Amino acid sequence: MKKIAIFVDVQNIYYTTRDTYGHQFNYREFWNRISKQGDVVVANAYAIDRGDDRQKKFQDALKHIGFTIKLKPYIQRSDGSAKGDWDVGITIDVMESASDVDTVILLSGDGDFDMLLKKIKQDYSVTTEVYGVPALTANSLIKAASIYHRIEEDLLQ
Repeated sequence: MKKIAIFVDVQNIYYTTRDTYGHQFNYREFWNRISKQGDVVVANAYAIDRGDDRQKKFQDALKHIGFTIKLKPYIQRSDGSAKGDWDVGITIDVMESASDVDTVILLSGDGDFDMLLKKIKQDYSVTTEVYGVPALTANSLIKAASIYHRIEEDLLQ
């Protein structure tokens, strides 16, 4: 059976689906689709912890589906900007998992991950799949992926 690792850039998926469609991503539908394709051995969702109850309920729902939640604290800078970037953490986890799986699935539209996908395809011969909102997914990321899946109405709730 094919071994699958899933890595979700929660903030990216939240904002791109909300801004494009006005709806949230349907993680349960996504999980049902992927679990039919093989054995999900890693499923990490990376989020920012703002400490609010709605967010906690969402994280609990993801845990119930089967995701491991990785949180970073929300940092508000004195100039009003915010910090909460998981790119390095996602990259490290993908690199650590790539030798043990057949497929790496990344949910993000962030072009910063294009080099990561090229590297793991080259070094580990894994299939790389990206799920992203078409208008907000970097072309370089789409090109780097073995397979690109458009997030559209069928994956929204």
